[in-house]
Amino acid sequence: MNDIISQFVLANAVQAPVPVKVGFINDSFMLPSAVAGGKSYFLQRINDNVFRDVEGLQRNIQIVTDHIRKKLQETGESDIERKVLQLVPTHDGKLYYCKKDGADVQYWRIYVHIDNSHSTDKVTPESAELAGEAFGRFQMLLSDLPFDSLTESIPHFHDIPFRLQQLDEAIAKDAVGRLKDCTELIEKINVRRREMCLAEGLFSEGKLVKRINHCDTKVNNMLFDESGKPLCIVDLDTVMPGFVFSDFGDFMRTGANTGAEDDPNLDNIHVNMDVYRAYTRGYLRSATFLTPIERGFLPYGCRRMSYMQAVRFLTDYINGDTYYKTDYAEHNLVRTRAQIRLLEEQEFKSAEMEI
Repeated sequence: MNDIISQFVLANAVQAPVPVKVGFINDSFMLPSAVAGGKSYFLQRINDNVFRDVEGLQRNIQIVTDHIRKKLQETGESDIERKVLQLVPTHDGKLYYCKKDGADVQYWRIYVHIDNSHSTDKVTPESAELAGEAFGRFQMLLSDLPFDSLTESIPHFHDIPFRLQQLDEAIAKDAVGRLKDCTELIEKINVRRREMCLAEGLFSEGKLVKRINHCDTKVNNMLFDESGKPLCIVDLDTVMPGFVFSDFGDFMRTGANTGAEDDPNLDNIHVNMDVYRAYTRGYLRSATFLTPIERGFLPYGCRRMSYMQAVRFLTDYINGDTYYKTDYAEHNLVRTRAQIRLLEEQEFKSAEMEI
């Protein structure tokens, strides 16, 4: 670890790495300052099984953070270093360090730690409104950055036609003989195919645009200051081109769901309209760049993301649970049913969710 840390240009000495549990993808460590008043840092090993193009991934983050920092400077924002992430370069000017030991290849990066900040997993109407305002502002600051400035850090991540193609291939193979359990769910997915691919069609006709999205809009992907105000959007690994309403819907899929993502009791699953309204208020207050069609498509984004996740869970179940970690044999099937129920609840509430 000392060899890894020594590759980066740190402003001061740091203490031994302290493992921290942040997310499920990368390995993360705090590097507390070893000197009074010095900077602390955040070290991560990048999971290159998920992010195959590490160079592109890090370039995306640099482009996005540089752009946000420039916009904040232009508006006279104060305390900018606490409001946007800062990557630490290596001594040879790279944004990551590649450590090779025989066949073992590891990719590491370091951020400057934002002191006196915290995150939360709790979604309330109050935190949802703050999250909506923060993610709306994040998209607004990036709204003039051409969507093709970035690469897809995970190709086809929110691509519905691609996800349906994967499902069709899984159905055709029926690799582990599970298709018999899925007839009703497949029918519910098939009847909605045309509607859920609507955005791609409108994009190809030039009626919808793509923008830079966060693609993981959870309340715990933002930092708050000591007073509870939003400071900084974090976890930028999935920042890439997409439709803005996918980010909107991604938050609602978990944040405005009264049940769990894998709730076996479908009666628990409803749309939390208090959270929905609060996030929407905050989001629209910041997302002043929206075109009329983008604004009108926000509720559709909620249904779209629930549908996409149902497709992904069902595909993995039919394939024999090769992607998602499962706790029991029918876990992905239970997840699929829960996402379909959420979609049905969103459809039932569609008039109330109109913006």
